[in-house]
Amino acid sequence: MNIFKITSLVFLVAFSSCNAQKNAIVAHRGAWKKNNFPENSIASLRHAIDLKLPGSEFDVWRTADDSLVINHDAHYNKLLIEETNYADLIKFKLSNGEKLPTLYEYISEGIKNNKQTLLVCEIKPSEISKERGQKTAVAAVETIKKLKANKITCYISFDYDILKKIRTIDSKTSLQYLEGNKSPKEVKADKINGVDYHYSVFQKHPEWIKEAKDNKIILNAWTVNEVKDMDWIIDHKFNYITTNEPELLKERLQAKK
Repeated sequence: MNIFKITSLVFLVAFSSCNAQKNAIVAHRGAWKKNNFPENSIASLRHAIDLKLPGSEFDVWRTADDSLVINHDAHYNKLLIEETNYADLIKFKLSNGEKLPTLYEYISEGIKNNKQTLLVCEIKPSEISKERGQKTAVAAVETIKKLKANKITCYISFDYDILKKIRTIDSKTSLQYLEGNKSPKEVKADKINGVDYHYSVFQKHPEWIKEAKDNKIILNAWTVNEVKDMDWIIDHKFNYITTNEPELLKERLQAKK
């Protein structure tokens, strides 16, 4: 069995037992803060993988000429990504000299020497139309499958219809909803695997924590950066914790063992 098949098998097992994981760290936009890397850069992704973190999150937009790019905000260097061609976007470098990465480049890096870091792909809702957002999602899934990275990738979005669209083209991939306005039972009914909500949503609806566990729905919380919030999530044994402070969260997890 070759290395790729072994790696794929490891991730497949991780997916099938997602709910068995407890307090697994997901680096929000990569592991960027401590070393001042640009968010969503190849460097921040590489550092998350080098730290052997269980997950690293990133954000996907589609340009005017249909390039899939990695950036958090709708704008890049004051240019609206969805209305700008990729060639015009890459005239402006990231703070470390990298160019704005495409999804293809980002995932290509994400599968190198990566034995345990789940790639958490956030599909951004389109500011142009709901339909455009869904087409972006389909294109992203196709790119990730082309790179044979589908077994080490899961998808998240604030747009519920984007997740439902992905489910129509991939019956097995892991999907998590971000908005915080649906109960675990509701997402389960639509074949969504997880609730990935701001931690304050779970503090407001603590009953959803038990409901998720009872229904085998993945629990993830974002963006957990303060020690007191980390400790609250750790004590409630979430599956994943998304943070800008992965190194600090590692320390908290060690301290509470």
